[in-house]
Amino acid sequence: MKIAQSVNSSESISNVKLIVGLGNPGKDYQGTRHNVGFEVVDTLARRHGIHVRKRQNKALVGEGNIGGEHVILAKPLTFMNLSGEAVAGLVRRYRLNVSELIVVTDDVNLPLGRLRIRAQGSSGGHKGLRSIIHSLASEDFPRIRIGIGSPEQIDMVDYVLSRFNRSERRTIKEAVEKAADAVEAILSEGLDQAMNRFNAPQPTA
Repeated sequence: MKIAQSVNSSESISNVKLIVGLGNPGKDYQGTRHNVGFEVVDTLARRHGIHVRKRQNKALVGEGNIGGEHVILAKPLTFMNLSGEAVAGLVRRYRLNVSELIVVTDDVNLPLGRLRIRAQGSSGGHKGLRSIIHSLASEDFPRIRIGIGSPEQIDMVDYVLSRFNRSERRTIKEAVEKAADAVEAILSEGLDQAMNRFNAPQPTA
């Protein structure tokens, strides 16, 4: 039985989309590579006047409308490796199918600033995605990955918890805005159209 079908909550909302940005809570982690998912949620909240302040199911959430869709924006408070606890709780609360979930996260396997939208798939080694897949017992949810580059001479954990330098911050700021555009495109145009637009190969110099 899918997790979205085993719910007893009275807060069911029809046609709602859950948009989750992954990251670690707290000021110590603001601006780190691992928190670009949080930054996308913050960007969407700012654009659409949604206040992501309510604590619910181990996450900060806010409700509003984007592209004609009723959405819930969420930032898990469980820390990255336990993201699935918050996401699964919200999926249960609102009686969602996993396909009604969009996850935005960082990716060390993509060049800095590159976006990749996937309709489903494995975690690719990302512990936040791995936690969500485990908690939902499903890989069948869309996700937007934002490239944060790969470490050269630094431990992986230290790297993802590090902050961008000045030149990288300019690139990642553009990528965060573009990822927010991608979420809006998924909601207004559909997943396939968004993938065609944002997964296009980058032009060569």
